[in-house]
Amino acid sequence: MAILAAGVGYSVRGGILGQWAEQFGFTMTELGTITGGGLTGFGVVIILSSLIADKIGYGKLMITAFVLHVVSAVVTLAAPAAFASGGKEAAYNCLFWGMFIFAVGNGLCEAVVNPLTATLFPKEKTHYLNILHAGWPAGLVLGSVASAFMAAKIDPSGTVIAKAVDWKIQMSLFLIPVLLYGFMLFGQKFPKSEAASAGVTLGEMVGTVFAPLMLVLLFIHALVGYVELGTDSWISKITGSIMGDPMKGLMLFSYTSLLMFALRFFAGPIVHKISPLGLLFVSGLLGFAGLQLLGAAQSVAVCVIAATVYALGKTFLWPTMLAVASERFPKGGAVAIGMLGGVGMLSAGLLGGPAIGFKQDFNASKNLQEQAPAAYDRYKAANENTFMSFKTVGLDGAKVGALEDGGKELARAGELLKKENKIDENHAKLAAWWETAKVSAAEDKGPVQKAGVFGGQMALKLTSYVPLVMAGLYLLLILYFKSTGGYKALEISGEKASGGVKGPVA
Repeated sequence: MAILAAGVGYSVRGGILGQWAEQFGFTMTELGTITGGGLTGFGVVIILSSLIADKIGYGKLMITAFVLHVVSAVVTLAAPAAFASGGKEAAYNCLFWGMFIFAVGNGLCEAVVNPLTATLFPKEKTHYLNILHAGWPAGLVLGSVASAFMAAKIDPSGTVIAKAVDWKIQMSLFLIPVLLYGFMLFGQKFPKSEAASAGVTLGEMVGTVFAPLMLVLLFIHALVGYVELGTDSWISKITGSIMGDPMKGLMLFSYTSLLMFALRFFAGPIVHKISPLGLLFVSGLLGFAGLQLLGAAQSVAVCVIAATVYALGKTFLWPTMLAVASERFPKGGAVAIGMLGGVGMLSAGLLGGPAIGFKQDFNASKNLQEQAPAAYDRYKAANENTFMSFKTVGLDGAKVGALEDGGKELARAGELLKKENKIDENHAKLAAWWETAKVSAAEDKGPVQKAGVFGGQMALKLTSYVPLVMAGLYLLLILYFKSTGGYKALEISGEKASGGVKGPVA
């Protein structure tokens, strides 16, 4: 329920951004900053709270997470009152900090539920960690379906038939699973982790993080975070562009999320046949194939097939990696699993999302510059984008947005500024640019759209090599364990593996 709440909140938030823009007059940049509030902090919270989870106790951390989730709702829902008394900036602060507190609550939950599940099901960690993480795609599906039903109804001519359900009601949906898991906490006695029960000290738990195998797992999980969560940040936008309809991209994302939810209940039987590392190896290959296919897709049918293959590839990666770390390093307790989850989240926030965005900018601008130099000159950004040591001048998102909707959003923002009797230099500059650019809009729109699709597809193709590298590393681990007697889940004592074979202390 805790992970479900995170998924519902994440999904619903994406469906109400338009209402926030209208009610408070936010720009797309401001909305992006609000929705990104705390994502990197999410990973830091997982790592830090994992270090104290066994000391403080799982129950107390979950109660704290529950309180933070409720507080995040209160702060977020206070935005209209803040706007009435303090204007746009006050509303912005409410929404930003509401999202940040929500992310911290999610981080505390993640630091608890993973080692708790490993403790409750020590002989079937892979199976039950996958079932646990079925809550995330389930939340995405429920949230997106609810948002679709509550969204404004518009006829083909663009006339609004029915207004959207108030965003405060939609945002409150995540409180249903929050209240459910809060109710479930009462009267529960939480166990300590395997490591804590065996008297393993915090120093010994932290020490497992620096074992050679664990360092390899941490590196691989950084790649998992990069390709899974990083790609998820962009994939509905990219597939929507390929299929020529943003709603189709969202529907495809909902379909793959539903597929992930169903498949995660079958990890146990699969692992019994091919082992956790075998499952990860196959997942890496499928992830590579799916992204390659998406990078070459030209129709809705191919997009659906490619997205299905990609979903099959990414479904088991995150939870199975957590299970492998817990099985091979039982003395790591909450720390080992928490470090893995935290590194994956940090990689997604600091590397995955930004890198995939940069790859889109680089390839889209290069394509437009080659195909329509004049259009590139009109729509290129004012400043250079950099990622690591790479540089490019991408397309200006605000200018492309004006081209896509014929300047409607630009005009709406202008009306809002006029009502507030304010002058926004950035808006004025964009409006002045559009007055000259709209003359060439008809001839520019095709090449600019094609460049955007090309950039997105190239980004997916390049990203596909990340799961291919992962598959290679999994194969090396399979060969390593085969040379040492085969992969086995170790017991906390280190004296016996789960299969009754002597094994080294982990």
